[in-house]
Amino acid sequence: MEAQSAHAAGVERLLKSYRAIPPDATVRLAKATSNLFRARAKATAKGLDTSGLTGVISVDPEARTADVAGMCTYEDLVAATLPYGLSPLVVPQLKTITLGGAVTGLGIESASFRNGLPHESVLEMDILTGTGEVLTASREQHADLFRAFPNSYGTLGYSVRLKIELEEVKPFVALRHLRFTSLTELVETMERIVETGGIDGAPVDYLDGVVFSADECYLTLGVRTGTAGPVSDYTGQDVYYRSIQHDDGVKSDRLTIHDYLWRWDTDWFWCSRAFGAQNPRLRRLWPRRFRRSSFYWKLIGYDQRFDIADRLEKRNGRPPRERVVQDVEVPIGRTAEFLDWFLANVPIEPIWLCPLRLRDESGWPLYPIRPQHTYVNIGFWSSVPVGPEEGHTNRLIEHEVSELEGHKSLYSDAYYSPEEFGALYGGEKYQTVKKTYDPDSRLLDLYAKAVQRR
Repeated sequence: MEAQSAHAAGVERLLKSYRAIPPDATVRLAKATSNLFRARAKATAKGLDTSGLTGVISVDPEARTADVAGMCTYEDLVAATLPYGLSPLVVPQLKTITLGGAVTGLGIESASFRNGLPHESVLEMDILTGTGEVLTASREQHADLFRAFPNSYGTLGYSVRLKIELEEVKPFVALRHLRFTSLTELVETMERIVETGGIDGAPVDYLDGVVFSADECYLTLGVRTGTAGPVSDYTGQDVYYRSIQHDDGVKSDRLTIHDYLWRWDTDWFWCSRAFGAQNPRLRRLWPRRFRRSSFYWKLIGYDQRFDIADRLEKRNGRPPRERVVQDVEVPIGRTAEFLDWFLANVPIEPIWLCPLRLRDESGWPLYPIRPQHTYVNIGFWSSVPVGPEEGHTNRLIEHEVSELEGHKSLYSDAYYSPEEFGALYGGEKYQTVKKTYDPDSRLLDLYAKAVQRR
């Protein structure tokens, strides 16, 4: 009851802050942190007060559901569900991603080949719309808003409360790292696991992969287990993604379920190497509490604010660099083709792979990947020398992804024309829902937010 009362008070503060924003000002969240990688214009009005919307309202272990405030981080959500032996169906890799952010944007992880995307486990949600109302949306109620909300990035409203499904987990995850010297063979093995739910007659609960080069790539298979035993710890000197590498065959490992869910966060996948955090000498001095994605993101923020990296490149006689931080979804049958193209044209490694299949056969209009088809999320996060035009490499990637009938997430830089964007991200369906729930355009338009960076 105390959590419910606190949430109700938080909703009242949210509504009060909405009413305090001038009618001619764009409504935005007042967020101290973000996992977005696209620049945006500086806000001219005070943002919405979400300070009371950061917790878990309740967990129902019998129904295997949770009521969660929209700004609750997955770190806090997992901390509330694991004591019951439960977890969200998909837990994105970084601790400070919020549940509302993963639903209005896109989240993915190694359970996505069987559990789809985070928004597919939402049973209902309360959404603050552009009209200033809080509406409950579900598959039966305000279904048009419920369907269009994923990938709308706050342009149709903000989730205030979400009721989600949970699944049973076990205390440990046993890992097998399979090495491949052929991208085609890796993709074929991945597809068999997705289709059958296992390999060699044994079930697989979690599945992702890493490409270091065309002839060194890995699939990691995770199986939930209650069997006690030694576990690895990658929050100290050892780095998780380096532990995957081995000469040939199969390498085994074990993690607690907690450490498995956050295995990528300590080093923000492999991005902490840019700050020297993977240098053994520096790592010994780097406080453990700062070995997490949220701290590295702050360093990136300082770089963006003061152009530190470009100044260093200029001082060393090198051209400035273009940020290439993207996640794209490509049909599994075209994945090897995309990887071959990428490795030949974009000097970034490693590359993360994560297969997914939608659970819901009706699909989602703002991110229209096809139900009953397997896609592979391909993530790459680094920079390259600038090209002849702004966003040169990012534009090449967008074109290649479209040629292969894929899609890309909108959390980072995008360069589509309005016509291309409309064809890829909802078009008239989006505009119809936008006019219904934000008739006065209090919230930004999706194209303005994702491409024009307003």
